[in-house]
Amino acid sequence: MTIMDLFSPEILIPWILSMFLGVFVGGIPGLTATMAVALIAPISYYMNPLAGFAMVLGVSFTSIFAGDIPATLLKMPGTPSSGAAILDGYELAKQGKGGLALTIDLICSALGGLVGVLALILLAPFLANFALKFTHYEYFWLGIFGLSIAAILSKGNTIRGLISACLGLFISTIGMDATTGYPRFTFGSIELLGGIEFIPAMIGLFGFSEVLNIVSSKSELKHSGVKGKFKLPFKEALTIIWKNKWTFIKSSVIGTFIGALPGAGADIAAWVSYGVAKNSSKEPEKFGTGSMEGVIAPTSANNAALGGTWIPALVFGIPGDSITAIVLGIMLMYNLQPGPLVFQNNPEIIKALFSIAIISQLFLIIVGYIGIKLFGIVLKLPQNIIAPIVTVFSFVGAYAIRNSVFDIVVMIIFGLIGYLLNKINVPTPPMILGIILGPMVENNLRIGLIKSNGSFLPFLARPISAILVIIIVVLYSAPYIFKLFSNSKKSVN
Repeated sequence: MTIMDLFSPEILIPWILSMFLGVFVGGIPGLTATMAVALIAPISYYMNPLAGFAMVLGVSFTSIFAGDIPATLLKMPGTPSSGAAILDGYELAKQGKGGLALTIDLICSALGGLVGVLALILLAPFLANFALKFTHYEYFWLGIFGLSIAAILSKGNTIRGLISACLGLFISTIGMDATTGYPRFTFGSIELLGGIEFIPAMIGLFGFSEVLNIVSSKSELKHSGVKGKFKLPFKEALTIIWKNKWTFIKSSVIGTFIGALPGAGADIAAWVSYGVAKNSSKEPEKFGTGSMEGVIAPTSANNAALGGTWIPALVFGIPGDSITAIVLGIMLMYNLQPGPLVFQNNPEIIKALFSIAIISQLFLIIVGYIGIKLFGIVLKLPQNIIAPIVTVFSFVGAYAIRNSVFDIVVMIIFGLIGYLLNKINVPTPPMILGIILGPMVENNLRIGLIKSNGSFLPFLARPISAILVIIIVVLYSAPYIFKLFSNSKKSVN
């Protein structure tokens, strides 16, 4: 099998069609990349194995990217991994730079995906071995590290950010206790036994709350949602990316590493990379107001994370996320046994798989460009038309995940919560972090304490845990140390 064989019609046509499906799925809030892969899985059973893998890879990369399109244009994340794209992408769109933000997004998604794939090819055994060293103790601190990003996302008010994160943590405890089987904060509701579904909550906090903001500002209803003409300036975008190349490199490496940790995923990678980028930036005050670094960091990380998730999946047969869990099932369907021997027993398939992953990044730019142009029509519409569109997307997205009317109610409630929090200047992104990371922190803490007979010592004594603790302490203390240092320097002068 040569690379040219991948461009045969029986592989190329379903490959490209699946990528357009990914743009559609990623662009509709509530329809996840996992859902798209699940829809493709039964179709791939009747196809050439390489065509099946091309469809899965194509739809996953494009849907993760496409989730940033409504996040930028409508302040509604298309997929969970697009939540961080709202913070600066939407602000740039309001300034008439939505096309530039999405062009940077598209290029960084393709380049970040390429970094993740190259890491998969070159470093798979090493990274997978390192990922396996993470136990419940390390995952607990990884979750705490993610929550510490809440302080960075708080726009200068750490206390309000931590309050928002704690609200998210509380919300994550609603439902059946996984350890004891006892219902918590359900108030006798059967629907709440399964907990608060993350996607309806996110759509409500970011999407429906924006509708309420638009409606409450009646004078803005007839104005266009964003300013300026909608262009995709590739030359300018490449210049900006080159100027912020270290942000791209850091974010891609972070995304690949977090993707290689089973269960972490692209959404956590995006938030962590955003926080690290802001904390290490020379202009952190611009984050959340339309920072180019704030666009580059999360979108580089979430697509790089996709390559990372394949590392434990191929090397050890351990799914890195829900997408690779489905992929492992597809591999078994084709009589491919994932694990160390897959590289020896099926070298041609693995080589073709790597080639598909690399070529998909080139196709992503072409298909993504078309997708941005189609969704960009929204930019020309006034707010009184955008608001109903966002409302419809909010209801459809909330309902689609479980076909549940209750999730629509959850979305509306969180829309009201988001609207009220915005009015009192409490940031909502930390709440999303709390909802995402709450189960990870709680479950790993409880299991770790059970394993250690109630002792907290293993959480601090293990080498990787200790390193993560030091990083968290530095993350919190660095801004204050720099502030003290700069003040002392000024006093000396």
